[in-house]
Amino acid sequence: MLKKKLLLTVVVASFCQLLHAQFLMDMVDTTKDIGKGMLSIYKKFDNVRIGGYIQPEFQLAQTKGEKSFDGGDFATNASNRFMLRRGRIRFEYVHFAEQKGPSIQFVFQFDGTERGVFIRDFWGRVFENKYKVFAFTGGMFARPFSYELNLSSSDRESPERGRMSQLLMKTERDLGAMVSFEPRVKNHPLYYLKIDAGLFNGQGLAATADFDSHKDFICRMALKPLPVSNKLQLSAAVSYLNGGMLQNTQYLYRTGSNNFGKTFIADSSVNNTGKIAPRKYYGADMQLKFKTKAGYTELRAELMFGQQTGTSVTSETPAALLAGNDGYYIRKFNGTYFYLLHNIFSRHHQIGIKYDWYDPNAEVKGNDIGKTGTNLNSANIKYSTLGFGYIHYINDNVKLLLWYEKVTNEKTSLPGFTSDVKDDVFTCRLQFRF
Repeated sequence: MLKKKLLLTVVVASFCQLLHAQFLMDMVDTTKDIGKGMLSIYKKFDNVRIGGYIQPEFQLAQTKGEKSFDGGDFATNASNRFMLRRGRIRFEYVHFAEQKGPSIQFVFQFDGTERGVFIRDFWGRVFENKYKVFAFTGGMFARPFSYELNLSSSDRESPERGRMSQLLMKTERDLGAMVSFEPRVKNHPLYYLKIDAGLFNGQGLAATADFDSHKDFICRMALKPLPVSNKLQLSAAVSYLNGGMLQNTQYLYRTGSNNFGKTFIADSSVNNTGKIAPRKYYGADMQLKFKTKAGYTELRAELMFGQQTGTSVTSETPAALLAGNDGYYIRKFNGTYFYLLHNIFSRHHQIGIKYDWYDPNAEVKGNDIGKTGTNLNSANIKYSTLGFGYIHYINDNVKLLLWYEKVTNEKTSLPGFTSDVKDDVFTCRLQFRF
């Protein structure tokens, strides 16, 4: 009898739970306040979240076949295009330990467009709940370096990250493991401090597997948004990356000089084979946010510099070890960006200005590139980009972006780059978010 009563109790309880869940779901589509209230309760206590966004857009380029960092190069005979820039679906599960807060977090996100389907995030996180300050993350996730790299594409005001970010850390993510220090109790004396440190493969998602045993160490120490006053909020951070890749050839090139001027000098010592070609980045960023009658005015700035190992034709991090007699090219780089964002009329309307530059080889000037007797090519040209536009936050789920980018390259002695190349881009984008 006792077993029957227990079984009956479980069945009734389960049935009631199903009815309760069905009732909540039935209330989702209603426009009444009670429906919205029940839906918020359902979302609050549910441990599974599903979200995402799509970004259909139209772009207009200055010339046909234009080389671009705004979604990739244009086709040879095209100067305008419709494209689905991103289509993200994100699944997230969080397990809450009883009266202790979150204990486990799992995230899976993929990107689906007309170009294919790709995994973007696939990671798990374990929270320490004794002191509520530490967490451990493992899998495929965004590298803890830079503010712009970690700002979601759905939240960023400009259409794309800067040229420097795209070349140095393509797709922003990598496979690795990370330890985080971030107090989760508001009265903790270090509540506004966050430190992430981890080891990563190094090549990011540009390769399907790690091609050497060397790992990148990346660390970021940040001051989370701190209310300085009723109308001013400050956040800042410093970032550091110490990595590299195996030199599987004896050929190594660094910037030097010959009788004609600046050039790459070859080092062909057999001792180079087996060493690590360096990748060392240093970064600092700051964000200031002012409250206004219409909404907010925000200033952002970020600086990066260091050493990058690339190839003869690009400063992008190689996706594979070089073959044959090819050599690695080590360049000193620097770059920065500045944002000015301002709400007009209300928080639904925003104008923005962004200026950034990337100098892949800070040891040479424009007139050194392409000079007779030297071997400096287009991979060493400095670019600056002035972007400006208007963002209309139509509602919580739809955003309209109108953005124009004026791209300027330094003048060189290289044919095709003796003056500014016509490679400006206008983007009109709608973002649907759920």
